Amino acid sequence: MSPTATPYVATQLRGLIYYHLDNDLIQNALFLAGRLHGLEPRSADAAHLLALCNFRMGRLKAAYEYSRDKAMKGQHLGCAYVFAQACLGLGRAGDGISALDKSRGLWGGRNHWNKHSETSRRHLPDAAAVNCLLGKLWRAHNDVTKAIGCYVEALKLNPFMWDAFTELCDTGAAIRPSNVFKITPEMSAYLAASSMLGPDSPPANEDAPPQSTAGPNGIFTPGADPFNSTMRQNGEGGSKFGVPNLFSRAGISLPKSNATRGLDAETPVANGGLHDDDVMMGEGGGKPLSRVPSAEPPQAPVRRSRQPPSLTDSAIDVPRMKSITTRSRGKSGSETDAPEPTKPAVNGAQKRSISGHTSQANINASTDPSSQPRRSHRLMQSVQDQFRPSGSRTTTISSREAEAKEREKREAKRAKLPTAAKGRSAAAGGVGRVISGNRKPVQEQAAVVTESAKEREALQWLLDLFAKIGNGHFQLSRFRCQNAVQAFSEIPLSSRETPWVLAQIGKAHYERGAYAEAEEVFAKIKKMAPSRMEDMEVYSTVLWHLKNEIELAYLAHELMEADRLSPQAWCAIGNSFSLQREHDQAIKCFKRATQLDPTFAYAFTLQGHEHVANEEYDKAQQAYRCAVSADPRHYNGWYGLGRVYEKMGKYEMAEKHYKAAAHINPTNAVLIVCIGVVLEKTRKPQLALAQYTIACELDPRSALARFKKARALMNVRNAKEALAELEILKDIAPDEANVHFMLGRLYKMMHDKTAAIRHFTIALNLDPKAAQYIKEAMESLEDDDEDDWDDDDDDAT
Repeated sequence: MSPTATPYVATQLRGLIYYHLDNDLIQNALFLAGRLHGLEPRSADAAHLLALCNFRMGRLKAAYEYSRDKAMKGQHLGCAYVFAQACLGLGRAGDGISALDKSRGLWGGRNHWNKHSETSRRHLPDAAAVNCLLGKLWRAHNDVTKAIGCYVEALKLNPFMWDAFTELCDTGAAIRPSNVFKITPEMSAYLAASSMLGPDSPPANEDAPPQSTAGPNGIFTPGADPFNSTMRQNGEGGSKFGVPNLFSRAGISLPKSNATRGLDAETPVANGGLHDDDVMMGEGGGKPLSRVPSAEPPQAPVRRSRQPPSLTDSAIDVPRMKSITTRSRGKSGSETDAPEPTKPAVNGAQKRSISGHTSQANINASTDPSSQPRRSHRLMQSVQDQFRPSGSRTTTISSREAEAKEREKREAKRAKLPTAAKGRSAAAGGVGRVISGNRKPVQEQAAVVTESAKEREALQWLLDLFAKIGNGHFQLSRFRCQNAVQAFSEIPLSSRETPWVLAQIGKAHYERGAYAEAEEVFAKIKKMAPSRMEDMEVYSTVLWHLKNEIELAYLAHELMEADRLSPQAWCAIGNSFSLQREHDQAIKCFKRATQLDPTFAYAFTLQGHEHVANEEYDKAQQAYRCAVSADPRHYNGWYGLGRVYEKMGKYEMAEKHYKAAAHINPTNAVLIVCIGVVLEKTRKPQLALAQYTIACELDPRSALARFKKARALMNVRNAKEALAELEILKDIAPDEANVHFMLGRLYKMMHDKTAAIRHFTIALNLDPKAAQYIKEAMESLEDDDEDDWDDDDDDAT
């Protein structure tokens, strides 16, 4: 192969690689990328494609190695982006951050919003995508502040960056979803530009602009980006063909010069010049600048100006009239003095005004955007005439002499017509026809405005939908479960009845302790999407709380059949063993889940719970620490550590970890109760009573909070309020033996022996196993009441 053919071979290989990548034939793409890298071992594009194929196949280490050299130099955005993604998966966040920072000049001003469609795409990321990845890297690097900043920047550039929004919520940042999901200035600029163009002319930032040229592989290079302010600084887009600001005021990007376009026929490098810094894949290169009918009637000769020698036919993109036919040329040359009869315009394609200039009826809105028909038409006609090539005439005389003769012929024809005919011709064929023909541009302009309004309405509807879903997710991330359920209920039915939204509703019910409602929602999800694995660990925990062994075992079996390598399936099996009190088997299952996904914090927490059940507090402590290390905002891990310290008698450490969990989830009544319990054990009854009161306010139906508050009130000798709390608790849990036993002791303290004996008897009937303790309390009715209560005698669940 000759050396001059190497670039063409590389171009073919790149096109084939993108073909296989777009069709998800990664193995084929990887093989071709190997050939390209062998052909161009020093090419950054070849290294990028080889690393990308390896990354798509899950070979993170290989992607890391192939892209490292080019990425760390900061000279290729594609290599830097793939390298950073591999670093995130390999736990090398620092290297990924360094590579993206070094290449900041390559992605800082890029915005690809509305440049991706079914037929075109950009294979390099824009600033929003890079900022989102940087946020994930900073979070993995344990720098939440910088991560939040990156997520915010990503959402400012593209509010549809949902991943950035969810990550921002998970960091605990205070945000307003209504301020996030709104039309950005770039979107407004695009909509404004599209409303000022004709129906046949795409906006300046369309996916496949008309100035793009296609190579043999169907790879198109993008034109000027209207969102990039540097384009005007380099002299692009100021005027069109020397007409000052005729289109630039409308924000329309213009074709590049012929010399520049000739360089884009071959696939450019990823970080080439200003106008070819990315590759846009497409089928047809987008809509043409104008749609000229294929069959057009011959047009009358018009005045021509000399063509500038620096321009060629390929540099002119405005619509052109067809060349004069042989018949018309012969007629013009032989019938100089003969009058031409007045004829109506053929198919309405050609009209003549009073001044003698012709007007086209099929000039589309992209070349005549003005609503003033006569002035704008003459202006555009003069521009077209100025740059129209004169090579269609085959006479031997000069172009100036030919134009003079044509002008003389037109004047002679007008002079030989009768006066009435001239008047009728001027009135009917000139002014009247021009006015009637100008109705079409007005209608087209109205259609463009209507289309733009529909686009804005659709965009606003999408943003409103995202705002509602985002508000629900944000409320759930703050554990405001009732608010989250209410927010999700406001979503349109078509979006609400989807697995993801229903899963969020189910988790909201689970967090607030409404296990029956949560089970109903998750069962609906399972029926709707049988193969869904996400959030199924929560469903298994819901079934564990409901003590539904059969459904839990069936769920575990289904999840294992769907994907035996998913941590959710192993968590479901572990919960099933735990419900059967086979704690050792459950621990093995939870360990397997953490091996499959070391960042799955909930599996570490469940493993810690099982170690606590086996009274293996050291192992439990280690499991909980792994949970909070994987996710610092996983409040269950902090709760587990507090529970271990409480079991070990380290109440101050227990209080510290319980408060850490309550800081993350301040609406959980159980966490507040746990704080109150350790305060009671450290002889701080008033502080404990305050915590129990807060817990009752958070969850008025919490039996545990009511029971603990009633006992604290009895400890401080506030019998009246304690009786009121126990009466409420009796309505909440009428069959709970501990409630009636507590009422018996309260009535004993109030010296109401009859009521005390009645409640002691009810407690004895409800829990015969506690007969020894209940009988001792009945026999001691004549004794003075003790000053304190024993925790072991009257715990409630």
